[in-house]
Amino acid sequence: MSRSQDGTQAYRAAERALWRQYGVEARERFVEAGPDRTRIRVTEVGDALAPPVVFIGGTGGTGPYWAPLVSALPVRALIVDRPGFGLSAPVDYSRGPYGALVAGLLDDVLDGLELDSAAVVGASIGNVWALLAAERLPERVRHVVLLGGGPLTSEITPPPFIKLLRSPIGALIVRVPQKPKMLRGQLKQLGHGSSIEAGRFPDAFFAWNVALHRSTPSMRHERAMVRAVLGRDGFVPDLRFDGDRAAGVKSPALMVVGSGDPVGSVDIWTRFVDGLPDGTLRVLDGAGHLPWWDDPEQVAASMREHLAEP
Repeated sequence: MSRSQDGTQAYRAAERALWRQYGVEARERFVEAGPDRTRIRVTEVGDALAPPVVFIGGTGGTGPYWAPLVSALPVRALIVDRPGFGLSAPVDYSRGPYGALVAGLLDDVLDGLELDSAAVVGASIGNVWALLAAERLPERVRHVVLLGGGPLTSEITPPPFIKLLRSPIGALIVRVPQKPKMLRGQLKQLGHGSSIEAGRFPDAFFAWNVALHRSTPSMRHERAMVRAVLGRDGFVPDLRFDGDRAAGVKSPALMVVGSGDPVGSVDIWTRFVDGLPDGTLRVLDGAGHLPWWDDPEQVAASMREHLAEP
């Protein structure tokens, strides 16, 4: 067995353990998307006859990253491994405009899943993907849900870690073996200190994340994407939904942010959501960048209400 196959098996085992923690049975499939027909993995959870909801995560956002949330939602959850992340093949983000490439990928993913339309949920940079889909594929995106802050407006400056990832030092950072202690420190910086102390992040979460970093080339591919979307003057325009672009997102949009999220602020996200034609903001007191890990019940309740709207 090759080293690559060993890594894939180790990662799959860590995923299964985290899914089991939440009593979830997950199924996977692969679809082809983009100009090079890139192989994209989609993990499916829930009743196949329930309303379809596509989930797109941020850095580290694959499969059971969503477990506490999807286990509390009565939907057909379709969790996309972004290209190069988890078990999806990479794409070359330098080949063209980021927005057009992302919209094309998601258009193809919906085709591959045989869906005319779906709700789209994003987190962190996955929020950009959700908004790009709503902007460029309006007939296919019924609702949008944005969880946590992201590089969505010109008021958001690149976080120090993202700038380091883009720099030459980033080539070394992505090769440093992840350890549970390192991950705990990162989560505390993202506003999840109290949830770690309360045990809301189980041991299986840390084992899964370590396997993602050590057994897949995800972070090396993520660095390549960061280098394509972050220039010397900040994030490329395709990531920014200011002014007329925000006004052009017609799908009903829900944004859920934690008051402890270091990406942006409640004031920034209030202004941002006010610029959307049909936007709603929910603020979870004390929650961090991944609010569904701090309070999955509250996030699920807000989403159920939002997705039930016409």
